[in-house]
Amino acid sequence: MLAHVSLSALGWVVGGPVAVVQALLDVLGPRGTLVVPTYSGQNSEPAYWRDPPVPQPWWDTIRAAMPGFHVKVTPTHGMGAVAEVLRNWPVARRSNHPTASFAAIGPLADQLTERHPLSPMLGASSPLARIGPADGLVLLLGVGHDRNTSLHLAEYGAPGAALSARHGAAVSVQGERRWVTWPDLIFEHADFAALGAAYERTGAVRVGPVGHGTARLMPQTDLLRFAGAWFAQHRADPSRRAGAAAGP
Repeated sequence: MLAHVSLSALGWVVGGPVAVVQALLDVLGPRGTLVVPTYSGQNSEPAYWRDPPVPQPWWDTIRAAMPGFHVKVTPTHGMGAVAEVLRNWPVARRSNHPTASFAAIGPLADQLTERHPLSPMLGASSPLARIGPADGLVLLLGVGHDRNTSLHLAEYGAPGAALSARHGAAVSVQGERRWVTWPDLIFEHADFAALGAAYERTGAVRVGPVGHGTARLMPQTDLLRFAGAWFAQHRADPSRRAGAAAGP
């Protein structure tokens, strides 16, 4: 199960993010695998930074000084407390992508997180694409479909999609720090909420309250099938993607 969690949306939780991770593991049981995105967007091409942006004269300095990605050391960025706790869980496994990694706990953790190519970072060879074939579910816990990472996987088949953006990050190769670049999508999520609302109207999403928040549970394979058809209809004009964000 791929989980996207906002701890603050749930209200006060006894035990905080540790309790949430443990609760999800308890629900899945010993045969289930819990996966979360552990993106490190601070280790990315500074030209794409938006929140906040940085002046262009800083870009070369950032590229030269950013520490190389390390699966055990590099923290998440903007992923929330639950993802950061799971990343540090003693038995967690994390994929080796410097910007768009995933971490997992459970019997399929190694299988889901191994061999994460630089490009396409959220495409057919990424951990994200291995969840559906493993009968995987997507859980949105306290967040909306605008945070539904699986929809980025569907973007690769959307009209006008092309590996046209030059992404970058710092990596460590045999102890040597390097700045590497790769081609990938200009990702967009402005229409994810509309897509998600349309998918919910099919009845495929189980919705219920958790604390002060809302939980949405859906099968990833069916979600991707629906998203592909939705993008084909609603993203027919590639020009509408102008100005979209380049980060995952």
